[in-house]
Amino acid sequence: MTTPTLDDDTIRGLAVAEKVCVRPILSKLTDTETGDTRTVLIPCGATREQVCPSCADRARRLRMQQCREGWHLSEEPTTDNDESQDDDDTDEDQGEGDGDGAGEGGVRRVRSTRRRDDADDLPRPPKQHTTLGRSFDTPDGKTYRPSMFLTLTMPSYGRVTREGVPVDPGSYDYRQAALDALHFPKLIDRFWQNLRRATGVPVQYFATVEPQRRLAPHLHAAVRGTFPRALIRQVVTATYHQLWWPSFDEPAYVDRLPVWDEHACGYVDPDTGASLPTWDEALDQLDAHPDAEPAHVVRFGTQIDMQGILAGTPAADRRVGYLTKYLTKNIADDLNDDGEVSAARQAHIDRIADEVRWLPCAPTCAHWLRFGVQPKNTRPGQVPGLCRSKAHDRDHLGLGGRRVLVSRKWTGKTLTEHKADRAAIVRTVLEDAGIDMDDHGEFSATATRADGLPRYVWSPVRPGEADAPSYLRLIAHAINRRQAWREQYEQAKQRAGPPDPNLSATIPGAATAA
Repeated sequence: MTTPTLDDDTIRGLAVAEKVCVRPILSKLTDTETGDTRTVLIPCGATREQVCPSCADRARRLRMQQCREGWHLSEEPTTDNDESQDDDDTDEDQGEGDGDGAGEGGVRRVRSTRRRDDADDLPRPPKQHTTLGRSFDTPDGKTYRPSMFLTLTMPSYGRVTREGVPVDPGSYDYRQAALDALHFPKLIDRFWQNLRRATGVPVQYFATVEPQRRLAPHLHAAVRGTFPRALIRQVVTATYHQLWWPSFDEPAYVDRLPVWDEHACGYVDPDTGASLPTWDEALDQLDAHPDAEPAHVVRFGTQIDMQGILAGTPAADRRVGYLTKYLTKNIADDLNDDGEVSAARQAHIDRIADEVRWLPCAPTCAHWLRFGVQPKNTRPGQVPGLCRSKAHDRDHLGLGGRRVLVSRKWTGKTLTEHKADRAAIVRTVLEDAGIDMDDHGEFSATATRADGLPRYVWSPVRPGEADAPSYLRLIAHAINRRQAWREQYEQAKQRAGPPDPNLSATIPGAATAA
């Protein structure tokens, strides 16, 4: 009986089913003591499902553990800089004024810190030096420590259908939608800063940025502890971010773009040869007008959802899953997984993508040349439409920042430490069942020979060194090994009996996390 030949699609399907990386990096490992050489597969580590479903799912589960572990802590997490940091304001945008960084001579340009007339003043209570939420004791001896699940949205840009496409594309404000998406991360930073100041508490959060059906960004956040809902609504209403930038309403150059001039060390008009204003010169012109208005103001919408969540309840587990549900998707992906995109939705995506493609995303963006201004820190080779920021990509639709936002004292651990925790859980289950673990430090980069030199040398496998069949065989071997490990782990759990509650102090049912 002949063995059936496995093609690329079959191997990929099996790899996805077994959670094995479908596009691993090949690396050559040489043992300098024995001279043996072998090829090792290193997972690609992608976080997007369309790139590698297995690695993306692994990254999502790791985020789920991180979210769950820090949400309802009963003890302060320890961090490396606890002594020097009383709160987390340092991971936010510090200045209340909308500065543009250091100008010429290293002097920081800062706008007035006076709040807008249409924004309410927020309370400033004394600071508290705890990140833990309040606990409540019941007469029967139980202790509850509730926390919150918060959802913030953007304003309306026009009526949309159930599919999320505009009822009237002609009146839909695509420009504001694109600008709000480009600067949504700054608005989020300002919200956490305002909430911390208005409550006096170093608020801790695990938040994700996701698209709504209309493709506008919105924020889901697990917040440790509870706060008055009226205060949160007041903070949301009073939070804004202003862009004190030169005007970019109409492009000054479309067909003929500014060119680089070596003598002027900057960009000049292609016809007259006159130098374009530098970034600092353009801001000086803006400062010279006492009645100048910001180029754009970003605000949240009126729809706010606030829910109280208790630790260890099904509601908490559902919210953790909901927070991380779409982390493996691109912003422009169909969230329904039906694979069908209507012509109206495709046109909606095209319009947003066209707007974010040409709008400037930062002072250093090359798109400023279209508006007759040299970008900050200008250099030769900058071309409008070819900015390196991923915010301009069709897959991101303006959201070029991080999709997962975690405060410093959420757990006090890095993602690498959370990953080690998951491995420790598996190792404990196997050891309790009397099964010896493989020596994962066998090929450690820190292993040395008797003379102190590294024993193992890693080198990349260059294209052409490994043919396609051998690449598929390596993935097939990884699939077989994964199946064997899973079977071994399931047998170990059955032999070990019910999970030990002491395996993890913070993760309910931790033994099943792997």
